Amino acid sequence: MFAAAAAACALPVLANTTTAVANPYGIDALWAQGDIVAKGTLVILLTMSAATWYVGIVKILDQRRLIKLGRDLLKARGPELLSRAKELKDDGIYSSVAHAGAQAASEHHGELSKNVDLNTWVSMATYDAADHASSQMQAGMSVIATVGSTAPFVGLFGTVWGIYHALTAIGISGQASIDKVAGPVGESLIMTAIGLAVAVPAVLGYNWLVRRNKLVVEMVHAVAARLHTNLLSTPK
Repeated sequence: MFAAAAAACALPVLANTTTAVANPYGIDALWAQGDIVAKGTLVILLTMSAATWYVGIVKILDQRRLIKLGRDLLKARGPELLSRAKELKDDGIYSSVAHAGAQAASEHHGELSKNVDLNTWVSMATYDAADHASSQMQAGMSVIATVGSTAPFVGLFGTVWGIYHALTAIGISGQASIDKVAGPVGESLIMTAIGLAVAVPAVLGYNWLVRRNKLVVEMVHAVAARLHTNLLSTPK
């Protein structure tokens, strides 16, 4: 009976002791126990992750808009394609191709028409504009590629730095007790996990965005080819 009462009294004490122990492997412990190098490494990784997600979301929305717009333009036939492309906003890649082709066709007269035929002149203008638009589609991709290739090494640096702190703690204390090394070791493990968590989405997102970019580029060239044919068949 006395043993049961003693056990009942000990249970709250054990529970309170368990909840009072701080987690040496959490993010809070990493920030509280880490020095300026560890905190700087964590800030760099979080910044890289934020930049990856921001650029990725912007690229996805832009690609979705361009793919939908390209499909709508490719449904048009004859002069309707040229008029619809020219009605788009001036900073669009499809409108730039249309304006470049129309301007080239209007400039083809006089000595120019004697030296260069209309087909070659319009073709040069439209495909140069299409190539320039294709290069614009690569904007921001280098950010995601850089994050995907460097984030694991930044996390590895944090791991090495955390292990160094663990060894330093052991040397100062003179004993390899778990309370001396738990924080630095947890810090190093978290850095590795964060580095991989930043790098893996960046690599997967980069490969997916590259495939989507190729689809947009193909649509731009398809629109340029149809505009080229339309400009040649339209009487001046």
